[in-house]
Amino acid sequence: MVHIHFQIICLFAIFHHVVMEYENRIRAYSTPDKIFRYFATLKIINEPGETEVFMTPQDFVRSITPNEKQPEHLGLDQYIIKRFDGKAKFFKVKKKTLHRVRKKSKVSVLQRRRKKVHQEEERARPGSTEDKGKEIKRKIMEWLEKKISQEREKFADEGSIFYTLGECGLISFSDYIFLTTVLSTPQRNFEIAFKMFDLNGDGEVDMEEFEQVQSIIRSQTSMGMRHRDRPTTGNTLKSGLCSALTTYFFGADLKGKLTIKNFLEFQRKLQHDVLKLEFERHDPVDGRITERQFGGMLLAYSGVQSKKLTAMQKQLKKHFRDGKGLTFQEVENFFTFLKNINDVDTALSFYHMAGASLDKVTMQQVARTVAKVELSDHVCDVVFALFDCDGNGELSNKEFVSIMKQRLMRGLEKPKDMGFTRLMQAMWKCAQETAWDFALPK
Repeated sequence: MVHIHFQIICLFAIFHHVVMEYENRIRAYSTPDKIFRYFATLKIINEPGETEVFMTPQDFVRSITPNEKQPEHLGLDQYIIKRFDGKAKFFKVKKKTLHRVRKKSKVSVLQRRRKKVHQEEERARPGSTEDKGKEIKRKIMEWLEKKISQEREKFADEGSIFYTLGECGLISFSDYIFLTTVLSTPQRNFEIAFKMFDLNGDGEVDMEEFEQVQSIIRSQTSMGMRHRDRPTTGNTLKSGLCSALTTYFFGADLKGKLTIKNFLEFQRKLQHDVLKLEFERHDPVDGRITERQFGGMLLAYSGVQSKKLTAMQKQLKKHFRDGKGLTFQEVENFFTFLKNINDVDTALSFYHMAGASLDKVTMQQVARTVAKVELSDHVCDVVFALFDCDGNGELSNKEFVSIMKQRLMRGLEKPKDMGFTRLMQAMWKCAQETAWDFALPK
């Protein structure tokens, strides 16, 4: 019996691993349309009766994070259906709350009885019954609108950048393309694009000019290059931004100007909110995640072969069996450091050429100089436990920078190619895996 139970557990683990690998391939190689349809979980029926597929902020983060399994029974074109038109609940409301609504409308029991007994007399009074019916119906509709409005608030906090997208945090396909573009594009690229369309040099662009900036930037990203409108699935890239974002950037009359400073602040807030969702998904205890969880966040997009990845994680577990964990502030400081990874790479190269070793003190000095943040000793300990391969207290500069650049881009810079390029990448990965099998001790 124990043997059978063990076999079932093994089969379940194998199935879980196979599904995760399949989902990782979708993230890495599929078109934006398929990625969106696979990881989105909601289909909304709006007031005109039309349907549209949306992601929640959690769906969005899961769609760009390797090894995060999609919820059971929700996959390609499988959604939870929610109504925002109130029809699904109207009859239930009509039966259960009519008495409560009538009571609130100050129609007494005596008046209702009189209405039943003297129906003809009541009808003779001009408009009285009709007016009361309209009043009751109006109150029911007000209650419905309030109820529907409350349900819409469940998807994102009002302080979150996702809330500015409209529908209280739900992400449409066009929003999905826009957000992945913002996440995968370095700050410097946006600065250059803004200057291209800033004709008078005042550092501002209007809505039409920003749409051109957005179009150019998107065409340079892997998501933008691989996207093809698919009317059959409803995933077509609409021109411009959603109405909530245009209001956010250009004001209610859409005549405002967007500065590069304000847009980069939007990018910073988006990166903060996505990182916060990643942090919270690890179920922090007393506001802290474990060192191994932090290591997993760093290696999530690394592309490191599975054998080596396992070895690095074991090394981390060995160093921090009873670690104190890391706060969100410590994690955010390190990722702020990563945003400047190209400048960090240059600074570390100078140290290397000067013959100086790359130790923890050097890393903290580079963080202060380049990114204007303080890296705690504990964060540095975790990073060195991952990347100090020979245990001499010095970092492998080349590998560290390479993996951190991939982490910063969240894998979004990879071309979504389903043809020859993918075949060659698969063959190269297989060769690397085989090499690691020979290299690692049995």
